[in-house]
Amino acid sequence: MSKKKEYSLFDDVCGFVDEAAKYMDVHPGLLEQIKQCNSIYKFNFPLRNDDGSYEVITGYRIQHSQHKLPAKGGIRYSTHVNEEEVKGLAALMTYKCALVNVPFGGAKGGVSIDPLKYNEYQLERITRRYTAELIKKKFIGPAIDVPAPDYGTGAREMAWIVDTFEAFNPEVINAKGCVTGKPLSQHGIDGRTEATGQGVFFGIREAVNVEEDMAALGLKPGLKDKTVIVQGLGNVGYFSAKYLSEAGAKVIGVAEWNGGIWDEKGIDIEALKQYQSKNKGFKGYPKGEFIKDSKQLLTYPCDILVPAALENQITLENADKIQAKIIGEAANGPVTQEAEKVLLKKGKLVIPDMYLNAGGVTVSYFEWLKNLSRVSFGKLEKRYDMEKYRKLLSTIENATGEEFTDMERDALIKGASERDLVLSGLEETMVTSYQALNQKRKEKNLQSLRTAAFILALERIVISYTDLGIFP
Repeated sequence: MSKKKEYSLFDDVCGFVDEAAKYMDVHPGLLEQIKQCNSIYKFNFPLRNDDGSYEVITGYRIQHSQHKLPAKGGIRYSTHVNEEEVKGLAALMTYKCALVNVPFGGAKGGVSIDPLKYNEYQLERITRRYTAELIKKKFIGPAIDVPAPDYGTGAREMAWIVDTFEAFNPEVINAKGCVTGKPLSQHGIDGRTEATGQGVFFGIREAVNVEEDMAALGLKPGLKDKTVIVQGLGNVGYFSAKYLSEAGAKVIGVAEWNGGIWDEKGIDIEALKQYQSKNKGFKGYPKGEFIKDSKQLLTYPCDILVPAALENQITLENADKIQAKIIGEAANGPVTQEAEKVLLKKGKLVIPDMYLNAGGVTVSYFEWLKNLSRVSFGKLEKRYDMEKYRKLLSTIENATGEEFTDMERDALIKGASERDLVLSGLEETMVTSYQALNQKRKEKNLQSLRTAAFILALERIVISYTDLGIFP
């Protein structure tokens, strides 16, 4: 009896690239170069535990593409981390950056651990040793490879990484740019924490505002009163749900690894998040119905399904049962290639991960620019703009004989903060990128937004290679 082949995210991504290439005239050798990983670094190091015992920790950093430098991609801490997963995630970063016109190559990293089983001191030792291994092989640096947070990591780990890098490289003036997603105190950027979830919101909002696309799904344009189910209430899922709710959508289901909540009346996301933080789950939450097998929530009726947890969540096993009309991939690779074919055949709109969760890398790009320039966004011009607006208001008052109230005056002369500029740049990126990929979909007469996204990304990557004179 033949052994069933294990799922490979990397093979899935390559399959999407091959599908997109059918609609392009691209040199076969160049296509193969684009698909393959440039550099794969797998390493092991020891961790001495508090009781004197040792264990061997396995780490990865994979640079999929160096057609633009630095390479960019997060670091995840998870027992699911293996070479195939990291290769697939690194490849997705390449196409994601190209799609939203962020000038990075693609990379990804990971450590094969369950971070919940280690205390803070152990995690710090693991993170600093992981960083030291990357430094030894020149797999990190503001001009080489710039990591960021991912599943199982956050601003704390990024602070340890930048501190370790600076200790090894005291002469590098732009050392803070070796990693993004840092705390504000370590030259992070205001708005980075919610950037991916905010980007998911902007992307879904843009998609549902296209009248002809909504008509094809039997929906009215806009987010108002649309029902939403979110899988995962971590950083991305929480902010996605929060902003969708605030825009008028109704979140009726939230799934987590240890159970979910279903409530057709609508879920208060802030209250649920607070309960989850206090009780480590949703069990016992006083409103709605607790669903023990939370993955079943993916198949419940709703307008918009937002898988914001891990990859490989919608497969051939459950694709035919999905009732949502729009699937917004907030996580990386939550819908397999085979499952997507089933969804498209049923007339669903799948908003691909490589576009929808690009908010994180977009704002990471802004943070990297801030670190290279060594000045906060808006710091130089804010007071000048405020004074300019103040004079303009005085001119209007003198011409009309009417006076603004203090509240109106304060609102109108307020200069843009770093956060304002970051969110404005993120919104512009997500809006223009969706318009471009949706236009490409219609231009090529495609059903799949993902295929259109890969075509657009490949076109931009091909130009990078051909302008270098490497391929005809």
